[in-house]
Amino acid sequence: MKKLLVLILSAVLFSFSCTAEKGKYRLPVENIQIVKNDSSRLTVRSEIAAKQEERNYGFMNRKHIPAGTGMLFVFEEEQQRSVWMKNTPHPPSIAYIDKNGKIRDIFDMEPYSLSPILSTRSVMYALEVPKGWYDANGIKVGDHVEIPRNYR
Repeated sequence: MKKLLVLILSAVLFSFSCTAEKGKYRLPVENIQIVKNDSSRLTVRSEIAAKQEERNYGFMNRKHIPAGTGMLFVFEEEQQRSVWMKNTPHPPSIAYIDKNGKIRDIFDMEPYSLSPILSTRSVMYALEVPKGWYDANGIKVGDHVEIPRNYR
């Protein structure tokens, strides 16, 4: 019985390691606070993509993005931004955020799509989470994201 349990556990761990691909880059992780208009808060455990090559790679080849996690894209300057989902099998939602932390746009995206998703105004950040997470948690345009001091 004990051998069977060890065999099953080993198979599960092997299966998980094969499907839970990590990103190409080892990114720092921060707890990002989102403050809704009613002053309630949500936390997103986010990888931080601050270098161009990190932003370009993003969630490519990730088969799963757990709920409550995401990736914060930090840009050098505020301007209109565009992303696409090349080689990205897990569908995300994106919030475009201005330099003051205000969410300006929220879009759902399709896996593998090469269609650009363009912000409607100049932004400094983008926060990608699993598709539908913003809607499921009542996050809306106008809510505020507290950007960690190191990335302002």
